[in-house]
Amino acid sequence: MQRVTIAQVAERAGVSTATVSRVLSRRGQVSAAVERKVRRAADELGYQVNVIARALRNSRTDTVGMVVPSITNPFFTSLVESVEHALGKEGKELFLCDARSDPRIEARRLASLAARNVDGIIVSPSHGTDSRPAVQQTADRLPLVQLDRFVDGTTTDWVGVDDVAAMRQVMDHLHDGGARSAAFIGSLMTHSSTEQRFAGFRRRAEELGIEVKPDQVLLGDYSVEWGEAAVARLIAEGGLPDAIVCADDLIALGATRACRAHGFAVPRQVQVTGYDDIEFSRLAEPALTTVHQPRDRIAAEAVRLLAAAGLAKDTERGPHAHISLVPTLVVRDSTRATQAPRDRT
Repeated sequence: MQRVTIAQVAERAGVSTATVSRVLSRRGQVSAAVERKVRRAADELGYQVNVIARALRNSRTDTVGMVVPSITNPFFTSLVESVEHALGKEGKELFLCDARSDPRIEARRLASLAARNVDGIIVSPSHGTDSRPAVQQTADRLPLVQLDRFVDGTTTDWVGVDDVAAMRQVMDHLHDGGARSAAFIGSLMTHSSTEQRFAGFRRRAEELGIEVKPDQVLLGDYSVEWGEAAVARLIAEGGLPDAIVCADDLIALGATRACRAHGFAVPRQVQVTGYDDIEFSRLAEPALTTVHQPRDRIAAEAVRLLAAAGLAKDTERGPHAHISLVPTLVVRDSTRATQAPRDRT
């Protein structure tokens, strides 16, 4: 079958080929009525953009690659959705890769995306140090923005939330609810998310006088199963503290489930908090108090930074951006209400 041309679309719509080009490339101003007429003509004729020809003509593919540590984690699934929507508003398509939490796989994914001439890459590094070489090598070839997690020592932009500030909110809320001892359950300290969240937890616990025993800091992975296993270990080794602070919602869901299984009432006997505010957190029993990350804002900032990096690739750039957005504590049924107002330093 012969390919439909822009000239044929222009003839059907009764406009110039330049107008059709502006509409289909989403570049340049046309009236809403003209845009509807052009798109209707293109649909009727079955016109399809010649992506390869356009890429050669414009020296861009209007595609962006994204690499996440694990697509099975609901937080990253929702973050990918937000990024895809943000890119769609700019007329760009997303190529998604799963690193499977393995820096070696991540490096191959980054190299593959770069070889396919994507216009830029958004990556949430799977490891705080082992991911650095591949991230920097890729950033040397094309625009790259780190998202949520980050590795230091690279010349890239980053956008995410202030994990330390988030943990300050969590600990203040638990303290107001009567917690005077707390455990921390997270993943191994191999990436910035757990490192920053634990640092914020420990710092605010010390400031508030909340006891944290060394054997009540348990590190494994971001999974429901680890949350269950960690709580079982806490019970076996001496019982539960007043509160359990989890580094993500999956861990917290497992922790609350294990508390119930062992006869501990949440939040009456132990308060539990999560992080990320995934969809399942509000459906849990009890509904989970957690930190909400503004995913749409994070995605929009990442896309903006990527575009800015692309425009500046042939010129000297200023300092690389490090944007920490303010998270929000969402209080639900897994923690207790404030007992009484207290002065804080």
